[in-house]
Amino acid sequence: MPCLSQGSVTRVKDVRRKVRRAQTIAPFGVGGILDLQGESFVAADTRSWGRHGDVVDSPRLARKLKVNGFRSAAVIPSGKAQYVARLGPVYVRFPRWLFCPKCRLMKYWNADSEQKDKPPRCGRCSGTPQLAPMRFIQVCRNGHMSDVDWRRWAHSRPEDHEQRQCQIRTLKFIATPDSSGLDALKVSCITCGAQRTLEGVGHKNGLKQTGARCSGNQPWQTSEDEHDDCEESPRALQRGASNVYFPIVHSAIEIPAPVGLDEDARKVMEHSLWPGLIEAGESPVTEPIVKHLAENCDVSVEFVEALRKRNSGPDDSSTSPMEPADEDLSIAEWSAFTSPESEKNSTSEFRVRQIGLGELNDDPSSLKLLRQSVDRVVVADRIREVRALEGFSRYESEGRERLISVNPVSRAQWLPAVESYGEGIFVSFDENSIKKWESSPKILHWVSGIEENLEASFQVDRLREKTGPRLLPRFVMLHTLAHQFIRQLSFDSGYNAASLRERIYARSHPEAGDYAQQAGIFIYTAAGDSEGTLGGLVRQGTPPYLLETMVRLLESAQWCSQDPLCADSTGRSLANLNRAACHACALLPETCCEIGNTLLDRTLLIGDGNVEGFFRAVVQAAFEESADAVDAP
Repeated sequence: MPCLSQGSVTRVKDVRRKVRRAQTIAPFGVGGILDLQGESFVAADTRSWGRHGDVVDSPRLARKLKVNGFRSAAVIPSGKAQYVARLGPVYVRFPRWLFCPKCRLMKYWNADSEQKDKPPRCGRCSGTPQLAPMRFIQVCRNGHMSDVDWRRWAHSRPEDHEQRQCQIRTLKFIATPDSSGLDALKVSCITCGAQRTLEGVGHKNGLKQTGARCSGNQPWQTSEDEHDDCEESPRALQRGASNVYFPIVHSAIEIPAPVGLDEDARKVMEHSLWPGLIEAGESPVTEPIVKHLAENCDVSVEFVEALRKRNSGPDDSSTSPMEPADEDLSIAEWSAFTSPESEKNSTSEFRVRQIGLGELNDDPSSLKLLRQSVDRVVVADRIREVRALEGFSRYESEGRERLISVNPVSRAQWLPAVESYGEGIFVSFDENSIKKWESSPKILHWVSGIEENLEASFQVDRLREKTGPRLLPRFVMLHTLAHQFIRQLSFDSGYNAASLRERIYARSHPEAGDYAQQAGIFIYTAAGDSEGTLGGLVRQGTPPYLLETMVRLLESAQWCSQDPLCADSTGRSLANLNRAACHACALLPETCCEIGNTLLDRTLLIGDGNVEGFFRAVVQAAFEESADAVDAP
């Protein structure tokens, strides 16, 4: 667990201020705000890591993101925080404007005021109460963030022209019982008496009308050389608001080398020194490692060097780190799960088994119909997932043009990442059945309405990376199925819903030939422990449990406590990107969904009077069987 830093110099090694390694990617990655026991911090960029951090190997993900490698925050041994020097991310106190909850005096905190292992406290009041951070901060569309200039705000009322000349400006943050809104909170200058409530502070032009300007930097940037001349108007937001921080996180399942890779290349890439070679990039240690690998693997130096260049990030430093890569990682993952040779090619990081659905002569009709829809079931006894933070944006998630790198000063050679091990269930569906269903004019018209909302959404660029250039009906249907699957597995497998994740394989690839025919889901758990998980999820993927679980989840998808409002919805969630989906029936914890609980619709699963759901026949057969069982003597 990395330590926090209260300022640009002071390092805090207090047990109270620990962060889990996975949280350094999201939600407390570079640029993210961390609230911890009454204190507030922001994560500094990767320059604060120095040379510390554990190397994380993921050549496919590195190639996609155009970097040389990844690092994860070094873990501080339990009980050793006070003895270990800074090893990884630095967290800087933010906002700097604090106030005493007792006397209400405000203070602008700086690094010189810090005391080791102690939170900021008021020196004027008895009991020295801990100072609280101000609720509002200011951000701009270019991603800059800083404190609100509360002195300017207190003296900004038009009728207080003479008071604006006040020089000392000692402030007080006052809360009155007159109202429950922001008009009950005001910032007052005890020197000249000027004051202003917080009403209107969050309006679009609330700060602009006071003459406030964007700071042009981030809270951890103190050098003048790092200041940007930003012309964007700042806007005040609550520091815990969801639009303060939009992290861009990429993930990859580590799969075996492609089957077509020759034995020599496989031998080199599986050598223990291979990750170090990729991490080294173009450095003085590269040549010795290349020679050592060539000798140990009985290949030529030229062969190793060519293999290294093919699997490393680009050498052209002028390439923008924000330029999206064309490689779609789902193509290779789909191939690894569906290949007949996948079980033979299993490794210590990717161990899978092809599992049948089980053959029972007395299967009820619902299970027979479901079996016809399912093409392949694969259980993954062990997988390794790597998640990397590319950057972030603020205020509005408007695509990559406003994305701030984890190293905003120079091109990032490596990115923060975390690796985890787990297990999972992969289910693919019959392509002919999927094509026949989604070619229906009613289905196409229904999904076209969702796609229109998608094109008008501010999230369109991020979501298109998952859906492809065209939103296929199978994507919405399978995404909803994955959510229902996770909800059902949380009852059956022993894992809570927040510990499970999804991967949807239904992206449109008009230029990728057979790979356009993906139709599957992968539900998995990835724990931080190096030993992975204990098999509860894999068990649910074996006969007869899987079919029973799927029938139950389809039956539960038929009902929602918010019906008929939910079932008849023509647009829910941000930008109307959902249809029949709400917190009572389909939405999941944030950590589960790869596209933020959007593009969901139970109608495409179970159908209604106008739209034929893909599993409608299965649901009807299950209900008929239940009715027959009740009527039976």
